[in-house]
Amino acid sequence: MDGIPSAPVSRGFQFTQRMREVCADMVARLPELSHIHLDRVAISFSQARKRGSDGIYATLTPMRFEGGREEEIRYGQLYRCQRLFDSSGQEFLYILSFYLPRFLDAPLEEKLVTILHELWHVSPFFDGDLRRFDGRCYAHSHSQQQYDDQMLILAKKWLAKKPPHSLYGFLEYNFDQLAIEHPVIYGTKIRHPKLIAVDSPLRES
Repeated sequence: MDGIPSAPVSRGFQFTQRMREVCADMVARLPELSHIHLDRVAISFSQARKRGSDGIYATLTPMRFEGGREEEIRYGQLYRCQRLFDSSGQEFLYILSFYLPRFLDAPLEEKLVTILHELWHVSPFFDGDLRRFDGRCYAHSHSQQQYDDQMLILAKKWLAKKPPHSLYGFLEYNFDQLAIEHPVIYGTKIRHPKLIAVDSPLRES
């Protein structure tokens, strides 16, 4: 994985670019996200297998292991994550993916919470790892509901800072409504990175 697949040339709606602009505004306006360098976060879309509210809306894929390590031993084998670079050769540390049409079919507030939910997963150290909480449920702490409640507070805080409506107004539409305005909806689509075995199998000491 040595680069981002090119989006088709079109006069349609460039979904991933518009999502990047929304995310960039959130990072700029919310001090809680100031550790994120969005130029090292690839933004992608995936097609949901089934339409409906049940299922994944978005994911954040870290490109490093715990603590930002580039390699990790699993089952006696040393692995590293497949790498992804932009057109200038800069390496991405995260992939933020949105599942369509499911994400766009959610209400505006839920969309904003989803975006912030995934951005909040970015490690405070911005080292390619996830933000980790104490305990077994390290990704969402002991309560995903409390996690999302905090994201709702951030969403309202962002809206209170009055970002331009032209920036996020498209999120008020569901997928079909947006398709009426823009018959072609396209963007960058990135395959999920793979773990690559390094050298010969190793035994954990």
